[in-house]
Amino acid sequence: MARSVIDVPDLTKEELDQLMDTAEDIIARPDDYADACRRKKLATLFFEPSTRTRLSFEAAMYELGGNVLSVTGANSSSAAKGESVADTAKTVSCYADIIAMRHPKEGAASVAARNASVPVINAGDGGHCHPTQTLADLLTIRREKGRLGNLTVGLCGDLKFGRTVHSLLNAMSRYEGLRFVLISPEELKVPSYVKSDALKKKGIPYTQTENLEEVIGDLDILYMTRVQRERFFNEEDYLRLRDSYILTPEKMKKARDDLSVMHPLPRVNEISVAVDDDPRACYFKQVLNGKYMRMALILMLLGLKGGTQA
Repeated sequence: MARSVIDVPDLTKEELDQLMDTAEDIIARPDDYADACRRKKLATLFFEPSTRTRLSFEAAMYELGGNVLSVTGANSSSAAKGESVADTAKTVSCYADIIAMRHPKEGAASVAARNASVPVINAGDGGHCHPTQTLADLLTIRREKGRLGNLTVGLCGDLKFGRTVHSLLNAMSRYEGLRFVLISPEELKVPSYVKSDALKKKGIPYTQTENLEEVIGDLDILYMTRVQRERFFNEEDYLRLRDSYILTPEKMKKARDDLSVMHPLPRVNEISVAVDDDPRACYFKQVLNGKYMRMALILMLLGLKGGTQA
């Protein structure tokens, strides 16, 4: 069975650092990687809506000189006829060298990886995890701060269903000197199992609060998330909680000059567009960094190299 990446723990800390080093090299010398995936094919199987992640994977493969086979939406695939994830993975393995898969059901990417004969990258499975978004987040933090340790990181918004939050907590818990501030309504707190695995077992300090303005001045990183309508069973609960936290220029006045504001996107209204011109806004840099980290991950899983590493 080919090696896949379904969750952040599938990668060692050394591999995370290596992927970031490769991404930095791609940024510095893109022409050296332009043919690294020549004659290789990436299949993007997206059974849930996506703009950034799908296009990022596809742009990554094209910029490595490879090709893309794309499925968007269950209705446009044999899933609409009842085909299982396992059979889809086996079938697509006959056509592609590597698969990037997004699915609304938690664990679907793991099933695909067990049945595919090529590497599978989890591009998001339900509310479970989103490892390549975490890779984008890590590179952004490292490029903005010059380090991944000795930071105070605030996570704000939907911390219960936010798969990006869960993955980021797991990844960053491997670095030293971190402190987390978890900012959310009571109903959207980080699940206890995530806190246990990522924080408590490793003795990482954290605090929980419902008030963003009280803590924003203490943060090196503020990671905003949207309240996700698609994760709610009750529309009334969604409408009540969706505007819990809105980051505005007024609130940014209480933050440090070197704060970095991040967001996995898409945003709804949790960050005012007036914040976009603030030099501390990093969320569109995250988008670009995601492409470079996906390029690095594709190269790693296919056993290919480029640039000075060749």
